[in-house]
Amino acid sequence: MPPAMTDLLDIWAAHSPLAGHAPDQITVDFLLPTGIYIQMDVPREATIQHIKLLLWKQAQTFPLFPALGDMESHMFECVNQAAVHEELEDETRRLCDVRPFLPVLKLVTRNCGRAERLLDSKIGVLISKGLHELDGMNDQEVKDFRSKMFRISEDRMQHMQMMSWKEWLQACFSPQLEPAAKTAITDGLNDRPADLKVIIHFDQSQDSASLKVPSSCNPTELMEQALRKWLTTHGPEEEAWRGQYVLRVSHCLEFLCGDHPLIQYKYIRTCMQAKEPPHLTLVHTSVVKAMFEKEICAIGAVVSRKSSNPPLPLPPKRRAPTQVQTCVWDVSSTFKIVLVKGSKVNAEETAKVQVRAGLFHGTELLCKPAVSSESSGRSDHTWKDSTLEFDISVCDLPRMTRLCFAIYAVMDKVKKQKSTKNAHLNKYQTIRKAGKVHYPIAWVNTMVFDYKGQLKTGDIILHCWSSFPDELEEMLNPIGTIQTNPYTENATALHIHFPEYSSHPIIFPPFDKILEKAAEIARASDCAPMGRGGKKFHIELKEIMERDPLSQLCENEKDLIWTLRYDCRENFPQSLPKLLLSVKWSKHEDMAQLQALLQIWPKLSPRDALELLDFNYPDQYVREYAVRCLCDMSNEELSQYLLQLVQVLRYEPYYDCALTHFLLERAQRNRKIGHFLFWHLRSEMHMPAVSVQFALILEAYCRGSIPHIEVLKKQVEALSKLKSVNELIKLGTIKNARSKTKEAMLTKEAMMTCLRQSGYSETLSDLHSPLNPHVLLSGINVERCRYMDSKMKPLWIVYNNKLLGGDTLGIIFKNGDDLRQDMLTLQILRLMDLLWKEANLDLRIVPYGCLATGDRAGLIEVVSSADTIANIQLTSSNVAAAAAFNKDALLNWLKERNSGDALERAIEEFTLSCAGYCVATYVLGIGDRHSDNIMVRSTGQLFHIDFGHILGNFKSKFGIKRERVPFILTHDFIHVIQQGKTGYTEKFGSFRQYCEEAYLILRKNGNLFITLFALMLTAGLPELTSVKDIQYLKDSLALGKTDEDALKQFRQKFDEALRESWTTKVNWMAHNVAKDNRS
Repeated sequence: MPPAMTDLLDIWAAHSPLAGHAPDQITVDFLLPTGIYIQMDVPREATIQHIKLLLWKQAQTFPLFPALGDMESHMFECVNQAAVHEELEDETRRLCDVRPFLPVLKLVTRNCGRAERLLDSKIGVLISKGLHELDGMNDQEVKDFRSKMFRISEDRMQHMQMMSWKEWLQACFSPQLEPAAKTAITDGLNDRPADLKVIIHFDQSQDSASLKVPSSCNPTELMEQALRKWLTTHGPEEEAWRGQYVLRVSHCLEFLCGDHPLIQYKYIRTCMQAKEPPHLTLVHTSVVKAMFEKEICAIGAVVSRKSSNPPLPLPPKRRAPTQVQTCVWDVSSTFKIVLVKGSKVNAEETAKVQVRAGLFHGTELLCKPAVSSESSGRSDHTWKDSTLEFDISVCDLPRMTRLCFAIYAVMDKVKKQKSTKNAHLNKYQTIRKAGKVHYPIAWVNTMVFDYKGQLKTGDIILHCWSSFPDELEEMLNPIGTIQTNPYTENATALHIHFPEYSSHPIIFPPFDKILEKAAEIARASDCAPMGRGGKKFHIELKEIMERDPLSQLCENEKDLIWTLRYDCRENFPQSLPKLLLSVKWSKHEDMAQLQALLQIWPKLSPRDALELLDFNYPDQYVREYAVRCLCDMSNEELSQYLLQLVQVLRYEPYYDCALTHFLLERAQRNRKIGHFLFWHLRSEMHMPAVSVQFALILEAYCRGSIPHIEVLKKQVEALSKLKSVNELIKLGTIKNARSKTKEAMLTKEAMMTCLRQSGYSETLSDLHSPLNPHVLLSGINVERCRYMDSKMKPLWIVYNNKLLGGDTLGIIFKNGDDLRQDMLTLQILRLMDLLWKEANLDLRIVPYGCLATGDRAGLIEVVSSADTIANIQLTSSNVAAAAAFNKDALLNWLKERNSGDALERAIEEFTLSCAGYCVATYVLGIGDRHSDNIMVRSTGQLFHIDFGHILGNFKSKFGIKRERVPFILTHDFIHVIQQGKTGYTEKFGSFRQYCEEAYLILRKNGNLFITLFALMLTAGLPELTSVKDIQYLKDSLALGKTDEDALKQFRQKFDEALRESWTTKVNWMAHNVAKDNRS
């Protein structure tokens, strides 16, 4: 066990009153390759390079110094905080950032090219897994995947070296575009495109100019006008301007590339909707070219060296036939496996232990599970009838067959737990059979075919997992990972043996052989393959195809769909998921016919194709088809679904798959997608089931995006510093818990002292915001930073915007809270906003930024000029209990900040956003709504924050659900909507109309919402663990009902919210009083 956190903080924490005055010097033990040991004090903030220089000077006074040789041929090695050897190849890092577990540095000799070693070291630190760990894995699949990715990445980098600066700018800093199909914003008089007032800033100059242009003009025309205006004040020496400038969004690194009409750029459109002038900056191309050349140099330092030495040509292929192979379709034997033994089985001595095994294709059980005999013993078990035979022939095993095991204890009756050894078993699902109780102990899954398509043979040891999901299939967990538990020391181990059915390796046939088989079957059947049904069948088929993805199909329906599969292709191509669920995957003839049909199946829209990446569709060729459909996605659409696409990588049994290639290729073509792919993967690197898979993808991304490494490295280092500050504050508040006011003063002061230190301020300055990589953060505005009073002491950090002087940005850093559920909810809100806008309904949603960056850590964007309902109410009322009942507070607050036309616009913004969030919170079942997690901007936009409870998981008090209201609609909200006039029913009527319209739009896209939540099932979110949780969406959207019935249900809920709004008031009053007592 590592020492307590306080000990670590005392060595590496900042110089502050909390850290017990950490010394400037640290005593470090140096171990030299000559066998000499040197102890020396070094500055804790010194770089590794500086420390090496100090050591070299000191080593001259010790024996055997000449034997050391050249300083540059050596580097340091240490044991890091994760108790793993780390090579310190990147010597620009500070010692206090490296944070060795103990202050011991070992000097070792470098043994290959410096540039390659440095790159490997940087990638290892960046992805939080040293590449030497991957090098040391004795796994051929890992080796093959890495060498393939290495070649692809090198080609990618060589391609980037050939790019023009304009192509590079488009890839790295392209702006977000709105779909062209959207209606233009008109001036409302004669439906001409509305004129646009633009503020143009001139880079490296204090000047700015205001221009009025039609919103249909493009960036080139706008630049021409801006420069003409510039020339009137700066004379003709600037005449040769054309092609010398580019337009950038003033507050961020987003360039208006391309020649789209201005209205199509998301930033411009957002400004027009908010009735604010867009701010754009003219940047000279020399500035952009300098940025481009810097990145190309970073690639050249690594890639050119390798490409200058072309690899040796491969030897010619031998004509002699390779090893003889047997096709799996030629093996008619029954599939079986042998249980050799189980060890470290955590069961009581009185219990009998059994093993259950099942063969699955997705969630479909291919045949009846096989069960072993009972075994008794301590922790090691063997079974008498050790061979488990399955009722399926080897020839009928699908390519993606999973072999799933469960080890469980069989006991006569439930005993009172005397020991705590098995206490954890009680909370898991148990099965009662014939008076006996079956307790799950461990589970593990493995593939029947290896990554090359060869049937596995021989002995294999499977290290099992002990935590069970809420839902099991026959006590088995097919949806669980096929990776074995890496913590082998304490894990239950199951030794199994795959028998040999042939003297040659048995392989699954390649794709062309599958199509040949389908053609052979088609020739053999006399009747035409069109299997058309009559009108009656057609009506039945239509009804089945219109059901939502959660609806189960019965066997008769599956048979009907399979018989009418050609009808499905012609009339219901989007019904492909239902056809795939109707295929008998345990019959290789049916599987072959399906693959042939898939070749002529029309392409699905990307939104419809997402469902095919669910766990229910494991077939490799189906997933490749789905990925081909996704290729049509724009970068904006891909960003919208990236969260789910990263999660479904968990369903991929092999590292080398179509989805991985697709994500890497798109990420390396667009820097913003690359940024979020990096963080979605890195934030889950602590999870043992995905750490190797995600590390391999991250390594491939970094090798194919070398210039991005330094940018991301800066973000990782900054987050590490914020974590240290947060731990300091937690430590300080524990130490000073007795005197609350004194503690607050001390800890705030300590935080500021810490942030001003050079080691912190330098690391936390000049970085791209992880929340939005196009935003450049220059430095921290220390006086405005604070920590928040909730349990985990989140940091409220205020940054200056590097690109727009005077502009500040707020970021909340959380350490100890899982932000993934908030991230999912905000993503769905962003999608709802998009769907509403596609239907010409803009409900002024504020889907602020939120990003999980690690194990229970992440960042949240602070929305500017906004306050909570609670604060608005408390400010206008001295008594906390009365505040919640003050209906004028909100309207008065808006009046103070807006007057005349601006007030009318603010009330309209409030009305629209209130309608949007009413519908969104109802559909998503967002709970724990109180006046501290509903906010209002000074512009009138209302928005919700903090989504700890979703899908109807509402908070309860004394076993009674505190929230009885389907959504929050209080009288002070209605007071604002009605502009403070009682009985102003016209305004309230339009509000109600907005709600109903928004609800019906979401209903039309119900299947998409269900799919997106289903794809997140294995993410491990606390309130999304089983299909039952997603059922909430089906009910709230009234899927399966007509629009009329659904609207009737919605209106009932709306009226209920109005009637019950007093209960919300009482809850809010209780919340205000409790908060008042705490403060």
